[in-house]
Amino acid sequence: MATPATPPLPGDILPTYRRVADRFAVLRTTALFERPMLDALERATPGRDLLDLGCGTGRPLAQHLQRRGFRLTGVDGAAPMLTHYRRNVPGARTCCRDMRGLALRQRFHALLAWNSFFHLDPTAQSRMFPVFAAHLRPGGVLVFSSGPARGEAYGAVDGAPVYHASHDPLCYRSMLTRAGFRVLMFRPEDPALDRHSWWLCRRT
Repeated sequence: MATPATPPLPGDILPTYRRVADRFAVLRTTALFERPMLDALERATPGRDLLDLGCGTGRPLAQHLQRRGFRLTGVDGAAPMLTHYRRNVPGARTCCRDMRGLALRQRFHALLAWNSFFHLDPTAQSRMFPVFAAHLRPGGVLVFSSGPARGEAYGAVDGAPVYHASHDPLCYRSMLTRAGFRVLMFRPEDPALDRHSWWLCRRT
């Protein structure tokens, strides 16, 4: 996407998603192109308690995970998204929080930050890895999407521009190691996942 005349800022993300939540719920594809990633997560995880961070409406990812027997806790900073999540993933716990500085005082078998973490600016991303570690049990798995290389980019949600950022993959690897993670898989621009770049890691 070309750079908008007024580029969006990282701080615009939550207000934008609050505003477009109802349209997003309609427009978000339910084709589940993410199935290979979800299968990899399921194979790697030692249990079924999963933290869905930046969970959105829960459709279709959380719905699929719930059908697979996962016990879900959805966290999102946009309350209207959680209204849809509760409807789409009945029985799931929900929490309206900004992921930055999250402290739920609970540890999970798996943590999924799909198409959410990459909306943070690089500095905020760097600070998230200890947060991820604090919410995972030893041996738990982390899945997140990023960019394929260092840089900033702009996408759109229902016509509203949104900010994305990424570190260099070597930088991610370093930060993951320092936070106590072992990288199991990194797939840059994965053709099986609509060219999304994603990571599968284990807390050591």
